[in-house]
Amino acid sequence: MNTDKQLLTKTNIVVVGNGMVGHHFVEEMAKNPNYQITVLSAESRLAYDRVHLSEYFGGKTADDLAMTTPEHYEALGVTFKTNAKVILIDKIVQYVTTESGETYHYDKLILATGSYPFVPPIPGKDQDHCLVYRTIDDLEDIAASAKESKVGVVIGGGLLGLEAANAIKQLGLQTHVVEFAPQLMGVQIDGGGGRLLRQKIEDLGVQVHTSKATSVIEKGNTSRYKLCFSDDTELETDLILFSAGIRPYDNLAREFDLTLGERGGIVVNNQCQTSDENIYAIGECALWNNFIFGLVAPGYAMAKVVAKHIAGFTNEGNGENGEIAEFTGADMSTKLKLMGVEVGSIGDAHGKTEGALTYTYENQPEGVYKKIVVSSDKKALLGAVLIGDTSEYDTLLQYMLNAIELPESPEGLILPMAADKPTLGVDALPDTATICSCHNVTKGDIIASIDAGAMTVGDVKSCTKAGSGCGGCAALVKSVADNEFEKRGVEVKKDICEHFAYSRQEIYDIVSVGKIKTFDELLEKHGRGLGCEICKPVAGSVLASVWNDYILKKPHLSLQDTNDTYLGNMQKDGTYSVVPRIAGGEITPDKLIVLGEVAKKYNLYTKITGGARVDLFGARVEQLPPIWKELVDAGFETGHAYGKSLRTVKSCVGSTWCRYGVQDSMSMAIDLEHRYKGLRAPHKIKFGVSGCTRECAEAQGKDIGIIATDNGWNLYVAGNGGMKPRHGDLFATDLDDETLVKYVDRILMFYVQTGDRLQRTSTWMDNLEGGLAYLQDVIINDSIGLNDALETQMKAIVGTYQCEWKTTIEDPEALKRFQPFVNSDKSDSNIQFVTEREQIRPARGQEKIDVKFIDATEKEAVAEEA
Repeated sequence: MNTDKQLLTKTNIVVVGNGMVGHHFVEEMAKNPNYQITVLSAESRLAYDRVHLSEYFGGKTADDLAMTTPEHYEALGVTFKTNAKVILIDKIVQYVTTESGETYHYDKLILATGSYPFVPPIPGKDQDHCLVYRTIDDLEDIAASAKESKVGVVIGGGLLGLEAANAIKQLGLQTHVVEFAPQLMGVQIDGGGGRLLRQKIEDLGVQVHTSKATSVIEKGNTSRYKLCFSDDTELETDLILFSAGIRPYDNLAREFDLTLGERGGIVVNNQCQTSDENIYAIGECALWNNFIFGLVAPGYAMAKVVAKHIAGFTNEGNGENGEIAEFTGADMSTKLKLMGVEVGSIGDAHGKTEGALTYTYENQPEGVYKKIVVSSDKKALLGAVLIGDTSEYDTLLQYMLNAIELPESPEGLILPMAADKPTLGVDALPDTATICSCHNVTKGDIIASIDAGAMTVGDVKSCTKAGSGCGGCAALVKSVADNEFEKRGVEVKKDICEHFAYSRQEIYDIVSVGKIKTFDELLEKHGRGLGCEICKPVAGSVLASVWNDYILKKPHLSLQDTNDTYLGNMQKDGTYSVVPRIAGGEITPDKLIVLGEVAKKYNLYTKITGGARVDLFGARVEQLPPIWKELVDAGFETGHAYGKSLRTVKSCVGSTWCRYGVQDSMSMAIDLEHRYKGLRAPHKIKFGVSGCTRECAEAQGKDIGIIATDNGWNLYVAGNGGMKPRHGDLFATDLDDETLVKYVDRILMFYVQTGDRLQRTSTWMDNLEGGLAYLQDVIINDSIGLNDALETQMKAIVGTYQCEWKTTIEDPEALKRFQPFVNSDKSDSNIQFVTEREQIRPARGQEKIDVKFIDATEKEAVAEEA
């Protein structure tokens, strides 16, 4: 504890507000022991992560989202108060007063009060179930309202509005987004990108209404409320969530005579000082150069500038190296994932710069839109828009931020599969290149941390805080650090993400040796933070590979993607495919009849696949359990078409029927498919078994290919089709049945243990040190003494197989998730079909009709009138 004498010698800094930016300032300022810091938070809890706020609906708690703890602040020597709303600033005596009447003296006052949600002045906006999306308390109100609602509307189609829409969709409500502008995310993306984004979001079951101005909120006819629009249309809803932008929380400045902008915001200079030199404003409450920054990265930059500026005055200097610390603006580029849709916006996304030229690539079938904006001389990148695929984001951002001259054909930066596609390695970046905008970490800072002793990517992140903000720069941080390590001859670790300092293979070993059964246990013992969209699926896959547990058990459910969660591939219109296993393509007439009857009963689109089985498309989520009940009762099993697992074993009829066949390929294919049908792997696996060298099953293009010979079987490994086809490598020749299965057991388990995240066997083989010869040595000669363990593990997988759909339909709790809305058995009206070639297909936008639900009481009223 500090003594009174120590307190007298310290500069008193009072921080009003403890959001992400206020907390960042505290951590920056607490590095210097010459200050006594007091934090006053109006909320009931200390700083938490608002960037990942939506994860609250994915099972995370307030504690999981917390960025600090009372113990941490005490260790830093920081005094803090929650539920301490400041209501008075005395600039003369230099103290602030809270609602409870407590006063705090300051030498320097930091206003980090953030912003509040803008609620348009619509008559009827102040009723129950009319909510905002900003704090954890707001989320609790939304969750409570959702339990009593069936339909939800978000007013606002910007970045936060779409995140809010995702939140209420996760709660099971029929979801609508209402936007005043003609497109979604009009600030960040252009018209073409907005059009595709709308299409992708509507395909996920969220109805979008643009160019809509709400005139009044009235009592509804079929729902709790009714939005009445200025164009005389209406929309019924039970829950209304306002997310129409933010406004700076500048009331203290307004009441106590600090200069404000014409439209609000506390005016600050380049040192973030207000009109009172002892009072600073940072984050979303601050107006710099007539601009308010709504992202966390500029707020962090402001916090760092203020910490340096105060230290400069205290030390009778102007900051580090004699330079005045300055905030000179911030790049507002952003990369994120909205409802599973990748979105990237860089610089002048709208091409407003005089003389700007644009290159655009659009792939509607794949749902991809890319645009770059370049200078008139085609030498400088000015901006970009990426929808559906943001893989080029990091490269494009560095081109813009560092004024790197564009290649001769700039369009190659966004065109797919360009043979001479330009690349920008991290060596091409100057040391001044900003790698992490949240913490303003440059390439030079990362190199300096390695000079100072950082030996891993984790060490670099700890030293620089790079990647600990929004997380969007994690891949680039790793690339820069790994590149520098390799230059110095340091072994590069293949960490999967910022939450685990391990490769997928190391995580497999940890789970297996440590007998870890859940992600939470893995995170607690070997990780940090909350986990992310990278490590959660990896952990889910590894846990399934090792323990073969039911993936929809509660501890595993949050790790699964949409396909695994609903045990079916989600299609573009929000319906699902039903793919029963048809081992080797062999099926009895009775089972064929069952498939036809089910398809006819539920009006499903039916197709014979390239893997020699039948896909049934167009099943609504609530139809999946009854469909699968009929199929399981008829003897079918899940085909795992949704999983990173064995998909199909394609086969010809072999020697049983074909006059050219030299071995019974059908029996072998069926036996192999049944053996490996429960195996989860880094990626999907496909087999092919051909009865002779004519190769009707195309075995050499499969992960495991088997071709019959007069003396047995030739085994091929690591083939695949796809965007980059690869012929399988001939692994062994003339194998008998027993040896063939033994080798396949070992190869598959070795791949499961050592393959990287989402790595097909073809890429795995190409990256395997020693290549085919090494794999043959491991599998055939047992060169590393692993084969007994590989065979034992495969035996356990085979012995614990369960049909996931059979388990699901026998579990009443599991069945509860297969409904489109909470507390409603109504179908999703956004899913509509038209008939084409005597079968259904998803209706396109112009083919859809508006559907209004009528509940039971309304039906009765209509009947009485009739």
